[in-house]
Amino acid sequence: MTNAQPHSAHPSEVLFAGERALPLMPAVDHYAGSEKLIRKAIALQAEMGPVFDITCDCEDGAAAGAEREHAEMCAEIIAGSDNPHGRIGARIHDVTHPSWRQDLEILIPRAGALLPFITLPKPCSANDVRTQIAALRELEARAGLTRPIPVHVLIETHGALREVWEIAAIGGVESLDFGLMDFVSAHQGAIGGAAMRSPGQFDHPLVRRAKCEIAAAALGNGVIPSHNVTTELKDRALILSDAARARDEFGYLRMWSIHPNQIEPILQAMRPDFAEVSEAAEIIWQAMAAQWGPIKHAGKLHDRASYRYYWNLLARAHSTGVELPAPVCALFTSR
Repeated sequence: MTNAQPHSAHPSEVLFAGERALPLMPAVDHYAGSEKLIRKAIALQAEMGPVFDITCDCEDGAAAGAEREHAEMCAEIIAGSDNPHGRIGARIHDVTHPSWRQDLEILIPRAGALLPFITLPKPCSANDVRTQIAALRELEARAGLTRPIPVHVLIETHGALREVWEIAAIGGVESLDFGLMDFVSAHQGAIGGAAMRSPGQFDHPLVRRAKCEIAAAALGNGVIPSHNVTTELKDRALILSDAARARDEFGYLRMWSIHPNQIEPILQAMRPDFAEVSEAAEIIWQAMAAQWGPIKHAGKLHDRASYRYYWNLLARAHSTGVELPAPVCALFTSR
């Protein structure tokens, strides 16, 4: 593969005509609530690079009565000098909580320019999501922001699951995140506690149905499906197994982490096979040189149908920290 750039349009411009291409983002979303844990995660991100996101948790991380102070702390960190990659987001309170708008009123003016996303928890309908997005857009305009901040939506209630396709189609939504614990709890004992951990979380029919529907709605609308956390904190093999099942059986392209020990095993499970990555890089480079016309590679014919598969595979490799050939890597870093 030569380093010379083929004179061809970028893959994202030609391979997804008429449909919404999946957004590019790291394959791990690491949650941290306290200032100590957020700063610990930032130090790890500085060491590993932007292969995982950090979400400052203004919902569960804030003590009752200290919601304002907690949101101010998160805004200060996000806007601070320790955020060179711009991959520190925030989860606000749900639409029924009196502090949700206050969270946005603090975060957006102070840190909005650096926020990669805002996560919305516990909506019971698509209208709940629209309500919070409308407030977000209002505050962005007031702060003079020209970039709409993407939104991640937690699907963890009966109502949200019922309207998940409508939620996925809302403009600005870039990730649907499955909230396993709250989803199981919402069944009021009809689903046993074993479904909150493995293997039950993958085997219980009602939970499997939810995971499948969320992933299908997300992928059908060009949105990233993000898998719930694993409760295992120490057993690397089990963490890796949970992430691999989420990826291979249910099509999830991103997964939550709640402990630093979980980040690397999740990344490993989300990474595509290195041999396939190398093949994909060669095929995409040849396709660009051919102006996206059909090519023959290793005795097989390829066209835009297979190009889309291989481009998405390269995007997944990039999001999990796989080292790509320099000219192909530049296709991601230049966007």
